Amino acid sequence: MKTNEDLSKIVGGGYDDFWNFKGRYRVVKGGRASKKSKTAALWYIFNMMRHPDANLLAVRKTYNSLRNSCFSELKWAIERLGAADEWKIKLSPLEMSYSKGGQIFFKGLDNVMKLTSITADRGKLCWVWVEEAFELSREDDFNMLDESIRGRVKDGLFKQITLTFNPWSDKHWLKKRFFDIKGDDIFTDTTDYTCNEWLDDADKKLFEIMKRDNPKRFKVAGLGEWGIEDGLVYENWKAQSFDIRQFSRANGAKNGLVSAFGLDFGYTNDPSAFICMLVDPYNRDIYVFDEMYGYGMSNRDIYEKIRLMGYSKEKIFADSAEPKSISELYNLGLSGIRRARKGQDSVNHGIQFVQGHKIIAHPKCVNFLKEISNYTWAKNGFGLKTNTPAGGFDHLMDAMRYGLTDILSGERWTF
Repeated sequence: MKTNEDLSKIVGGGYDDFWNFKGRYRVVKGGRASKKSKTAALWYIFNMMRHPDANLLAVRKTYNSLRNSCFSELKWAIERLGAADEWKIKLSPLEMSYSKGGQIFFKGLDNVMKLTSITADRGKLCWVWVEEAFELSREDDFNMLDESIRGRVKDGLFKQITLTFNPWSDKHWLKKRFFDIKGDDIFTDTTDYTCNEWLDDADKKLFEIMKRDNPKRFKVAGLGEWGIEDGLVYENWKAQSFDIRQFSRANGAKNGLVSAFGLDFGYTNDPSAFICMLVDPYNRDIYVFDEMYGYGMSNRDIYEKIRLMGYSKEKIFADSAEPKSISELYNLGLSGIRRARKGQDSVNHGIQFVQGHKIIAHPKCVNFLKEISNYTWAKNGFGLKTNTPAGGFDHLMDAMRYGLTDILSGERWTF
């Protein structure tokens, strides 16, 4: 492993207080590229090698999201600290073991009860890292996780939970629980891309463009400030777990549920966004059960992801402003892809239709929940709300409208 003298060069600046805090809760909200996750990963690997009796539990809302987040960051930290020979890494199930001591376990909060049965081969489970903590919509889930860290630890060790996240809404329980109060056992911080000395000019330029073109998003994604829910477009929604297999003609809609799939194109600055829904036309409910959300995706990447998700044969309505992309995706194998109909005032017509429904989003659709809790009406130069949605948190919102094209057409004929 690298020496202490090398450590400051490896970790960089901006996180001294974070690095040295030993209280119960260490909570950091930040913008994109603020290196909060990488710093946390470095801290865990460095300190687990100093304390062989320490064990770590890495958590996200869903288990499937761990491999490309916590697991990848911790693997990167092991290599950056020059310690690859001292760690054993398993992929199924995800697990890391230090040759001289502790283990790193990876769990999703899909089943909170399983967290109470974690037993380490050596030492105690004393540290927990909750990555993208904003995904935890229920404070009760966190409380159960908090209660799983118990028991006496050896001298020199301490029990601690670290939460890292992007602060998409100031109404989240995380703000009231940690940022609105002070306590000796709580450390909070807000970081942004300016403390990341390894960003090059091209990286920084993306933030400058965001600052110029989308100041609302820049405040949250760039500077790590709380997203403010002011003038939400959709208010009748909630996050709730459900099993789509429970729906049938017998216990679902009067005339059966209608499936709906929508796709919005993006690339570098905006994500490509794909949404999967079931619509109950009788009770006027929209169930959002799956999503895709990614930056820098080519059309082939989009096709492969949708194919792996199992939706390549579904009727998918995509942004009609991208006919070339739609044609390419059709040729790649999305046989049901279609152009979403657009016409005069189609955005507001679609919004009004959606507003007449209750939206139930599965908690695993974290990007949908992030967007819908920040999808607001734009304001004019006098600070008054207009009837046009603000940009920045509208990719899955647009995809939702596209996906409802057939149902919207039915509404139009009805009236």
